[in-house]
Amino acid sequence: MTLRDRLFLILAGIFIASLVSCNLIFQKFFSWTPFGLYTFEISVGILPYPITFLVTDIISELYGKRKADQVVISGLVASVFVSLLVLLANAVPQTSWSPVSNETFSAVFGLNGPAVFASMIAYLSAQFIDIRIFHFWKKMTKGKHLWLRNNGSTIVSQLVDTGAVLLLLCSFGVIEWERFGGLLLNGFLFKVLVAFFDTPLFYAAVWYLKPRIGDENSPVDARGECTDKREAPGESSPGE
Repeated sequence: MTLRDRLFLILAGIFIASLVSCNLIFQKFFSWTPFGLYTFEISVGILPYPITFLVTDIISELYGKRKADQVVISGLVASVFVSLLVLLANAVPQTSWSPVSNETFSAVFGLNGPAVFASMIAYLSAQFIDIRIFHFWKKMTKGKHLWLRNNGSTIVSQLVDTGAVLLLLCSFGVIEWERFGGLLLNGFLFKVLVAFFDTPLFYAAVWYLKPRIGDENSPVDARGECTDKREAPGESSPGE
């Protein structure tokens, strides 16, 4: 296995783990007041979710749109599979000596059908939009301005994701319609803020990895290492 292949598997693993964990931990909520300006009251399930967009942006940059789409589909399959396992585990009865009761397990891991469905639909829509907007900006800027395609694609896709989830949950009656506006603003602002924070990580990953493994159009040797040791392909000076 080449270096390029190993890195792809690692990125795909991080993506799938982050996505699956979102649906497992979403029932706990916390509050956060950055710089004392605004208080977010959000599910802990939102914490690993921005990682999925960072990873798909890295994969899009280094491996292309097709590979990014493949990871998104793999993440969906993994999420559905884990959800089915959780439903099965929730259905079987506990033993008399089980340290975790049926009630406790259901309270922690019990999955709300409409909530999971809404999450999956929003996930697919947002990720595919993110990947396509990313490559749109990459083509428009001729491979320059990493910050633009990173943030430009993520901000739009996060709005789609947040809006789609809330729209479906309100339609199913899981959330009252009067809460739609506040929850949309709350969730979207948090995701945008995190997207800005992960921009340096995106730059660091691309600048370090691109000269070593190249991108989808770069020549590589038998070990998967980029044979063009010049400046990172498709990039100009750090100021651009």
